Amino acid sequence: MRIGMRLLLGYFLIVAIAAWFVLSIFVQEIKPGVRRATEGTLIDTATLLAEIGRDDLLSGDAQQGRLAQAFSQLHQRPFRANISGIHKVRNEYHVYMTDARGRVVFDSSGRAVGQDYSRWNDVWLTLRGEYGARSTPGNPDDPESTVMYVAAPVVEQGKIIGVLSVGKPNSAMAPVIKRSERRILWAGGALLGIALLIGLAVVWWINRSIHTLSRYADSVTSDTPLPLPDPGSSELRKLAQALENMRIRLEGKNYIEHYVHALTHELKSPLAAIRGAAEILAEQPPPQVAARFIDNILVQNARMQSLVEKLLAQARLENRVEIVPVSVSVDALFTRLADARAATLAAKNITLTRQDTSCCVEGDPELLEQALGNLLDNAIDFTPPGGAIQLAAVEAHRQVNLTVIDSGSGIPDYALARIFERFYSLPRANGLKSSGLGLAFVQEVARLHQGSIDLHNRPEGGVTATLTLHRPFTSLQTGPT
Repeated sequence: MRIGMRLLLGYFLIVAIAAWFVLSIFVQEIKPGVRRATEGTLIDTATLLAEIGRDDLLSGDAQQGRLAQAFSQLHQRPFRANISGIHKVRNEYHVYMTDARGRVVFDSSGRAVGQDYSRWNDVWLTLRGEYGARSTPGNPDDPESTVMYVAAPVVEQGKIIGVLSVGKPNSAMAPVIKRSERRILWAGGALLGIALLIGLAVVWWINRSIHTLSRYADSVTSDTPLPLPDPGSSELRKLAQALENMRIRLEGKNYIEHYVHALTHELKSPLAAIRGAAEILAEQPPPQVAARFIDNILVQNARMQSLVEKLLAQARLENRVEIVPVSVSVDALFTRLADARAATLAAKNITLTRQDTSCCVEGDPELLEQALGNLLDNAIDFTPPGGAIQLAAVEAHRQVNLTVIDSGSGIPDYALARIFERFYSLPRANGLKSSGLGLAFVQEVARLHQGSIDLHNRPEGGVTATLTLHRPFTSLQTGPT
């Protein structure tokens, strides 16, 4: 079972058990709570009616007294009331009054007059000065037919002369109890539903973070590893950083081995040329021959120096994990590139055109300038005299494409798959080869900016090199060009 599902089941089980305990307590407390509230109203009513019925009891004919007349008129005047969705159409009180011996002298229903109620708890306890109440089923075969009675003493000159008891069927409270239970159960169901949605959201977030880390870990074995992700929590962020540290250490050995082999291969040719020139110079050739071999030694020495410097720059770049982006004006970037290479362009009679743009990108200005400079240098090397090169910036799908377009010979088909390999270089028109690190450097700059680099041949001739910068490394402020 996946860890996210385990977390969801554990979380939902805890919430369900807690909700069950809380709901069961609430449901169990509804019925006694409603009955306690009803009992409080019954004692108030009984106390009030006891004061009214005292004169009827003293008159000796309580069945014809004011209390009896009031209930007679009440039964003849039904009413309608809507109490929060519960419809009430009749008075449900049952009132009776006894004398000091417990014999019924008044009954609102007219059925118990003359009967001895002295053994009922409500009458028995009240006649002795205690709180009297009882709950008695109206039908012994129906447990839901119970009636709650609460009694109050009828007092004359400090002496208890009778008892007035007010009863109300518990079935009259059933709609209130059932409605409350129904609402609590609905609220409990909604609580569980909300808890399930929250659990699903948390599990989705955890699975997404873990999936991001898994994708990053899988990409470590590829040639283009993904940038270090931000999982969104301190614990997962520490795990991501640990994976990044592990990747750097694991790549260290292969990195050094590859560079040593590549550097040995690249240095073999200039060292052989220098050795051959030195052997010829040792034979003291004519001055013009010696001068030519001395120039060859200087050229090969400059080539080795350039190779070592670029290799060190490449190594420093590849060891960087992140950059501190700032706002960079693309138009100013293009201007600096054109000014720095004005002499070389003029020497080859190459026309450089720049697209005017107010676009700004977020990135490292020095790295961006070096990367575009390498692309521009390649374009100059492979563009014949009298050719043209164009610098442009295009906004497309929430990204910025910085392009260098030349009118040169293009990239041979056999070289397209290896063009970004370190030390891989194509011969220039002058017969010389470059260090083979320029495009590898551009690829690393694109990685640090979470972007990409693409080179493809143009149908009309030449190459289009596109450095793509994705969000959040772009901040577009495009105006008229």
